[in-house]
Amino acid sequence: MLDEKIEPFYDEVVRRNPGEVEFHQAVREVVDSLGPVLAKHPRFTERKIIERLCEPERQIIFRVPWIDDAGEVHINRGFRVEVNSALGPYKGGLRFHPSVSLGIVKFLGFEQVFKNALTGMPLGGGKGGSDFDPKGRSDDEIMRFCQSFMTELYRHLGEYTDVPAGDIGVGSREIGYLFGQYKRITNRYESGVLTGKGLEWGGALVRTEATGYGTAMFTREMLAARGELLDGKTCVVSGSGNVAIYAIEKLEQFGATVVACSDSDGVVYDPKGLDVDLLRQIKEVERGRLDRYAQRRDYATHSRGANIWETPCDIALPCATQNELTGRDAATLIRNGVSAVAEGANMPTTPEGVRAFLDAGVAFGPGKAANAGGVATSALEMQQNASRDRWTFEHTEERLDEIMTDIHSLCHRTAEEFGSPGNYVVGANIAGFQRVAHAMVAMGLV
Repeated sequence: MLDEKIEPFYDEVVRRNPGEVEFHQAVREVVDSLGPVLAKHPRFTERKIIERLCEPERQIIFRVPWIDDAGEVHINRGFRVEVNSALGPYKGGLRFHPSVSLGIVKFLGFEQVFKNALTGMPLGGGKGGSDFDPKGRSDDEIMRFCQSFMTELYRHLGEYTDVPAGDIGVGSREIGYLFGQYKRITNRYESGVLTGKGLEWGGALVRTEATGYGTAMFTREMLAARGELLDGKTCVVSGSGNVAIYAIEKLEQFGATVVACSDSDGVVYDPKGLDVDLLRQIKEVERGRLDRYAQRRDYATHSRGANIWETPCDIALPCATQNELTGRDAATLIRNGVSAVAEGANMPTTPEGVRAFLDAGVAFGPGKAANAGGVATSALEMQQNASRDRWTFEHTEERLDEIMTDIHSLCHRTAEEFGSPGNYVVGANIAGFQRVAHAMVAMGLV
């Protein structure tokens, strides 16, 4: 239940943003934790910090016309929601997927504000994207779309204004086309205006691996706080994109055995532990489906349409998409003995699932903390671009590990301070909120 002082704020958010259910869910998940911090800092209420955070500073919607290889004209819709810049320039990814809508982008941008704050780095929060589907499109079609998309978006970007990165459907290929058009229009080689760039032209080592690695590192820290190790644990990871693949890789480096992952067709199960090199070959090089893994790997099976959360495990990492892990799934995992869950995707667990894990005493790492490694390494890429420097893989990974360890410590400490020991949802929400709120108060009514 929401605090009676906060309920009116949430009701007003729903009224002002009709139909945007993912945004409503993200707002409720945060404000549900804020009663204790508002009691401690009444000026946050006086300055209407929650109301201001729930109203993005800027919402941009635009038309994206492009022509396919057959000469047919297509019209997509582009978005950029710049939620809050109290701590620094807006920072957050671009998502190209048919499901993208204003509500999806607003929920992602809202989450991004607190995630970026938790890193301790000078970053505001935003998010963007389009309902364009790159799947099945040629390189030339994707290039033409990206050029049209950036022709409108460029006027809102800048290394001190708004710095997008990639997300679902936007990898180094798309970032390359977007950056090329930005450079062409502005006549500036402004490396820091986009992150996730190719290594040959300003990208950072570890950026590809960062979100998955960081999620595994946060999981390690949650277990360490309970006196446990990842070594010897059985894990399942949903998804098979960048986040999932590199979470699997890092979990296995920590001594865990990852026995299952998934894609939209089904689940692959490998009792010997997933072969990351084979997985990477199929998904990143061949751009194939997971059934190929089972065809090439002894002992592995592929189950079309299966539910990965029915696989018994000690550790579960949802790394696919929002609301993929339901209350029923959570009950199944708990019944099968899960002890820790860390969100590699953004808001992949439904509210019912989160409550089930917390009530059962499962260590639960919310996405705004557990998957902050991606944006943290984007900030490290921005540092390297600003100084015209290039760091080694080892140095960058070490910095990522320090940041994820610090985020865990901050969330753990804050949860205890506000009377909810071990509750990383409360810890992450309050810690991120406080950093943004103090900056907003200091800057006045802007």
